[in-house]
Amino acid sequence: MSDRFRPELLPVNIGSLPHGDAREACTAIRARFGDIPGWPQLPRRSFLESMYVQFSEGFPGLVLDENRVYVDRNQDLSADLERLYLATLENDLSSYALTPSYAAGLTEWLKGGFENCRAVKGQVTGPISWGLAVVDQDLRPILYDEVLADALAKHLRLKAAWQERELRQLHSRVMVFLDEPYMSSFGSAYVSVSGEQAIALIDEVLSGLEGLKGVHCCGNTDWSVILSTDVDIVSFDTYDYAESLSLYPQEVKDFVERGGILAWGIVPRDSEALTRETTETLIDRLLDAMNLLVRKGLVLDDLLAASLISPCCGLGTLSVQDAERALDLTVAVSEEMRRRYLST
Repeated sequence: MSDRFRPELLPVNIGSLPHGDAREACTAIRARFGDIPGWPQLPRRSFLESMYVQFSEGFPGLVLDENRVYVDRNQDLSADLERLYLATLENDLSSYALTPSYAAGLTEWLKGGFENCRAVKGQVTGPISWGLAVVDQDLRPILYDEVLADALAKHLRLKAAWQERELRQLHSRVMVFLDEPYMSSFGSAYVSVSGEQAIALIDEVLSGLEGLKGVHCCGNTDWSVILSTDVDIVSFDTYDYAESLSLYPQEVKDFVERGGILAWGIVPRDSEALTRETTETLIDRLLDAMNLLVRKGLVLDDLLAASLISPCCGLGTLSVQDAERALDLTVAVSEEMRRRYLST
């Protein structure tokens, strides 16, 4: 595990917010997440900030057309692919920046002011999800094109590495999460990807990072695949899918023993659930989730020592009011868990 870090049940935010103004969104995060603040993605501000477009800038053959993104395979992509491979070999990040039009939250974030935090967080769409969501001109996911699958992993690696380099100007410790919602369909008839291919593509992106490497999946998946990658932090939807992780107790035990961190996504992103849940009900639910693993041989103290607290997923689909309630609940659960289990 790289960059040894004690999570200490600290709160961390996940990806998107519904705010239309970057400064307001950054202020909402800074005010709550003083230890591990993460820059916000703002999909309502612009189509360019949707998760399957935000990291697409500069990919060979990419076309943006009336709120649609795809790769035109009819073009001659050889020169662009060669440039991508050369940039990967030389770790040349100069052409892989996240520009302000695509990431207003990050642009605002990089203005600074993070001297007292313990880490800063960023994120990038993972290669499985990006490769399944982005299609070619015939609507075939580019993940199923051998050349483009290799290229997309290298492209996202460079995007992630550029982001980490910029965030390191704010703080010496950086976390970058790969968002992999499509891994919830892994193993189904709808996703024709082997475990070996998924591991190789994820590891290719992670290989560009020097700090803490996370993978976030907000659904049921084969966690043995993700836990087999070079990941340091596994972020999952604990609120709805706690049982899915408990199906892999030995893999989780091995992961925790080698220094891995679990980000428990215990706060829902459903408006109705947010009005119903309280700090106490969410802590009860979190402990129930942890005990699913304890009953299979893991030690609760070990899990607590390896834990972060987060929303179950990005909050960009909610109202601003509901999103900020979710952030407040995340912080409240963290504070109460820390009071109970870390107080001396």
